[in-house]
Amino acid sequence: MSSESTAGDRGAAGGPDVGRVQDPRLLAAAQRVLEDAGWQGLTIEAVAEAAGLSRVTAWRLGATREALVASLIDQVDQDYRRAMWTVLVGPGTARERMDGALDALFDVIDAHLPLLLASDTIFHRASASRLSFIEPFIRLFQDGALDQTVAAPGGSPREAADLLFNTVCWPYVHLRGRHGWSRARARRGLRALTGPALNPEHG
Repeated sequence: MSSESTAGDRGAAGGPDVGRVQDPRLLAAAQRVLEDAGWQGLTIEAVAEAAGLSRVTAWRLGATREALVASLIDQVDQDYRRAMWTVLVGPGTARERMDGALDALFDVIDAHLPLLLASDTIFHRASASRLSFIEPFIRLFQDGALDQTVAAPGGSPREAADLLFNTVCWPYVHLRGRHGWSRARARRGLRALTGPALNPEHG
């Protein structure tokens, strides 16, 4: 699934008319509910109970299903921006920074694994109103063409970025969350699978 936005995702993304939940107890509880009960189990009653609050208190703190989802997506967005910015402005060749970008993506996934396991549209929803999650990889493929350390499979940085993101993101989510693979095992396997295709001689 592409990380590019679709019109159908915009309403679910939590636009300007959807409030946000600021209370960290509710956000942490929402993550736990998603981990234990999945998307269908994400109710205000379940989140309030997990947070040790009454339903009325949770409601007064702005907790609706839509607001909770929008707030969790905000966290993914902010964490991704922060992690990728550090990589993009850091030192090293394009290939070294590409490796750092993959690590950053894996770290963000691990930090938000329950949410990503609950729905594979989360990056769609975030990109619908905020940023393109493939943009950092486009930039790195462009830099790689300049310093000749990374090749864009197929020749298009945008298509290569979309392909790379989706080749590593959702398999990593599935291996970590459904198959119980360790971080090291999942990362090592996906790097072995995708790494050779990024070498300049394969371009």
